[in-house]
Amino acid sequence: MSKIIVGIRFAEVGKIYHFDASDVEELNLGDHVIVDTSRGSQIGWVVEFVEPSKLQGDGHWKSIGRKATAGDLELRETWKEKEAAILKDSMQRVKELHLNAIKIITSECSFDGKKITVTFSYEEEGRADLKTLRGDVQKKHRDCQIEYHQIGPRDAAKVLSGLGACGLEKRCCSKFLTEFCSISIKMAKDQDVSLTPNEITGMCGRLRCCLLYEHAHYVEAREKLPRRNKRVNTPVGEGKVVEIYPLRNKVRVELPEIGYREFDASEITIISG
Repeated sequence: MSKIIVGIRFAEVGKIYHFDASDVEELNLGDHVIVDTSRGSQIGWVVEFVEPSKLQGDGHWKSIGRKATAGDLELRETWKEKEAAILKDSMQRVKELHLNAIKIITSECSFDGKKITVTFSYEEEGRADLKTLRGDVQKKHRDCQIEYHQIGPRDAAKVLSGLGACGLEKRCCSKFLTEFCSISIKMAKDQDVSLTPNEITGMCGRLRCCLLYEHAHYVEAREKLPRRNKRVNTPVGEGKVVEIYPLRNKVRVELPEIGYREFDASEITIISG
């Protein structure tokens, strides 16, 4: 009997984690389930069914504990006050200790209420010293285990949300991006995007994720066009390529005694040499 693997989310625009649902009967999309994670027992919901052969890895997945009941969902709601209290106390203690490089982001309680994970970002190099902060907040909340987990600037921006650098009312990372891909300055160069920091940097202070969206199309289109300064033959004579328009499949050519003209790629031939 083949395994039944499902994708589980724990946040609206969160990463999908895969679990073995073979022992759970009548599981459907949207059903809430209880699973064990590195942050303790958590409630997530089913967003997809996946063929095991299509997944990378060693073929071993954690099993789903059970389907969540209405009582389980109500219990989760009761932990929100605890999450809010620990979040507030963490922020207050950070301020009192003058830990200016630390920004408290979220707090999340495990399903059983035994563990609270507080996420934070750190604006300096190296590791943050949280010994005093952790100890002080833990003393005030002895009924659960408190852990502090550092996240990167992109993850922090995703949680905080807000206006995108482009003007969209909600940042891409908060709207639909579930994972962050590697972005390089070369992607901006390939698309002739201005390298001015304000033009290529997102609200997180890192290169904008949207530089990836059309990059492959630009690379593919550029392969069919001559580079700048190449000599080409056109229907009206020989000239030099001064500008490339990859998505339009056109080039701008400087022609002696004529000036500048645009030509489709099919209208020109590269002069060798």
